[in-house]
Amino acid sequence: MKITKYIKAFFFLITIVFIGCQENDYTFGQIIAPSNIQITAEIVGADASNPNGDGSGVVNFTATADNAVSYKYVFSGSETVALSGKTTISFSTLGLNKYTVTVVASGIAGVSSSKAVQVDVLSTYSAPVELKSKLYGFDPADPTAVKTKSWKIKSAKPGHFGLGPVGGLTPTEWYSAGIDEKAGLGMYDDRFVFSSDGSFTYTTNGTIFGRSPYIVNDLGPNTTGNVNGPEIENYPFDDYTATYTLTAPGGVETISLSGNGFIGYYTGGNHKYQIFDRDVPNEMILRTTDGNAEFDWWFIIILE
Repeated sequence: MKITKYIKAFFFLITIVFIGCQENDYTFGQIIAPSNIQITAEIVGADASNPNGDGSGVVNFTATADNAVSYKYVFSGSETVALSGKTTISFSTLGLNKYTVTVVASGIAGVSSSKAVQVDVLSTYSAPVELKSKLYGFDPADPTAVKTKSWKIKSAKPGHFGLGPVGGLTPTEWYSAGIDEKAGLGMYDDRFVFSSDGSFTYTTNGTIFGRSPYIVNDLGPNTTGNVNGPEIENYPFDDYTATYTLTAPGGVETISLSGNGFIGYYTGGNHKYQIFDRDVPNEMILRTTDGNAEFDWWFIIILE
C-alpha cells in the first residue's frame, strides 16, 4: 500500500515538473534572414559636371532590407552601427578613388545578410599645416615623422560641454555646463590621442559618459552605469583605438571618427565633429549632431 502511494506521488511530481518546463518553453517565431538589401550612395556635391562629388570626399549612405532590424557598415576594417540604415562616410585619400563598402543587415535572433557597394569618390581636401600642427604636432620640416598629441575636456572652463539647436551658431545655447559640473561621471578623466598616422586612441579609465538610447544601442547593454534621466553615468567601457580623417565639407573643418568613435560624451550620430573654433592656443571648440538630429552637442577640448 505504501509502495503504491510512493509510486503515485512520484508520477505526480514528474507531471508537475513536465508542465513547469512546458510553461517556460518560449519561441521567437520564424527566424528569417534579411533579404532584398538596397543601398543608395549620395556623393556630396555630385552633379552632371562633377559626378564624383565636390572634392570633400563625403558620401551619405542609406540601406534598406526586408526583415532587418539594424544595419552595420564595414569599410577599411572599421564598423559603424546604423540602426536606421543611414550613415555618412568621409573618404580622405586624395584624388579619385574607388571604395568598397559592405552593409550587414541583421534580423531577429542576430541572423544577418550582407551586400557590398562600390563608389568612385573625389577628394581634393588637404588639411592646412596649422590644423595638423595643432591637432597632432605635425612638423613641416619633418613631414613623415610620427607625432601625437593628447587632448581632454576643458572642465575648468564654463561651457566646456552643452547643447543647442542643430545648426545653431551659439555654443551651448540651450544648456551650458559649469566648471567641473560633470565631475565623477566618466568624462573628465578621458583622453583623446590623435596621431599623424591617422589613428585615434581613446583612454576611458574604465568608464564613459553618454546619452541613452544611443550608448546602449551602439555600444551594448548597460551593466553598472548609473541611469540619470536620459544619461548614463560611468557606463563601463574599455579603452579603444579607431581612425580619423580631416575633411572640410562645405568649407567647415571636420574630424571624422571611424566606427563608433566619439569625443567626451557619447551621442551616436555620424561621429563627425565640426571644428567651430581653433583660434585659442591649445584648445578647440567642437560640435556634433546626435543620432536623432535632435541637438548639437558642444565640447571644448584642451591639450594636456
